[in-house]
Amino acid sequence: MILRLAPSLSRTFTTAARRTPSSLYTKVSQNSRATTSTPSDLTDTEREVLEGALRVDQAGEIAANYIYMGQKAVLGRDKELGELIQDMWDQEKKHLLVMDKLQVQHNVRPTALSEVAKVAGFALGAVTGLMGKEAAMACTEAVETVIGEHYDDQLKDLATFSSNHESLPLLQDVIQEFRDDELEHLDIAVDNFSHQAPAHALLSSLVGAGCKVAIEVCKRI
Repeated sequence: MILRLAPSLSRTFTTAARRTPSSLYTKVSQNSRATTSTPSDLTDTEREVLEGALRVDQAGEIAANYIYMGQKAVLGRDKELGELIQDMWDQEKKHLLVMDKLQVQHNVRPTALSEVAKVAGFALGAVTGLMGKEAAMACTEAVETVIGEHYDDQLKDLATFSSNHESLPLLQDVIQEFRDDELEHLDIAVDNFSHQAPAHALLSSLVGAGCKVAIEVCKRI
């Protein structure tokens, strides 16, 4: 359902009212082996894939939080756009909370670039916000496009794992949920005229390329 906020603003949030896989990590009473233990029977390659995925995902959610923080700092006085940014930011806060718990559950070392992700994310959000509403939405569109594709790749990798540990199907469900949230943000950005940003193609290419480089670096560092 699309709720029209104003002639130039719209948003679509379809997941807030339903029970989601990630809620198993946000409700203490839901603790189980699926949310507290990690597979011990993964191959070295599978373990490397799992650790790389969660390290990148956690770093990505840190950056996303700070992108929206930067946008909100610049555009927050615009009541309607500020609320739209806040709604997306609130979803990213939940994503980061869950990714932090997954990182601990699966004994994954966080990226050493967490502080860099914060600074870079805030700068990207603030700069695109200063460029105007459309540029802020173009930033969201570019980032969420890359993240959506990356989550799809992770789902394909996890589907090949041989382990039957309870945590793996749940992890896949969580990643799919978060992918759908990110694609929802992408749709919201497009609905709110991201394509009207000055030099949209160039801005999208630069932001998207930066995200792809960050993903590869955070897998390893």
